[in-house]
Amino acid sequence: MTIKGYMFDFSGTLLRAEPARRWLGTVLERLGVTLGESELAAYAERLERAGGLPGGAPPERVPARLERSWQERDLSAEHHRAAFTALARQVELPWEEAYEALYDRHMEPDAWSPYPDAREVLGELRHRGVPVAVVSNIGWDLRPVFRAHGLEELVDVFVLSFEHGVKKPDPRLFRIACEGLGLPPERVAMVGDDRRADGGAAALGCTVHLVDHLPVEQRPSGLLPVLDLTA
Repeated sequence: MTIKGYMFDFSGTLLRAEPARRWLGTVLERLGVTLGESELAAYAERLERAGGLPGGAPPERVPARLERSWQERDLSAEHHRAAFTALARQVELPWEEAYEALYDRHMEPDAWSPYPDAREVLGELRHRGVPVAVVSNIGWDLRPVFRAHGLEELVDVFVLSFEHGVKKPDPRLFRIACEGLGLPPERVAMVGDDRRADGGAAALGCTVHLVDHLPVEQRPSGLLPVLDLTA
């Protein structure tokens, strides 16, 4: 059956978060802190292993005391901030103010880079008259990121978990997106990088297309194959 609409994941699918070293370096520079390259890299690596960078690598281990917070992180803005700052606090930084500043930094538009073919694919879908939704497990409003990168006008519907109190793979979030697109699920494809979360759309009858969550320079044309689904 020909696909008539698309749902796309955000992080790791259309855009990618900046590397942990740049994330930490930007914040410390604003705080007036100067570190040697090796020390900066060491702190950044520890923060990433702890899972403190939203959109970065998942935590290597979630302490039992943070397990509930981690599971509920995408259900509200408060839960999201609390979960990621708590994970970051597992790394003892000499600058107390850095934890909140790090969280704030990850929401800034220039902390994100579109994948090389994101604009091409979204633009072609708009040209074909194919409606697009962004469906994301997230705890903050990503619309300003899309706006800053000139992508917002190519998206018809944003369905964000924290705005609905439900997260992928729950079919309810995908159903909201399909209704927003005005299409039955069997006419909609979900494109994402997480087999479990994004694969939840299959329960509604949606086609699921998976891409690799890779650094921007390593996945130059990962989205282009999805255009074949509308042929």
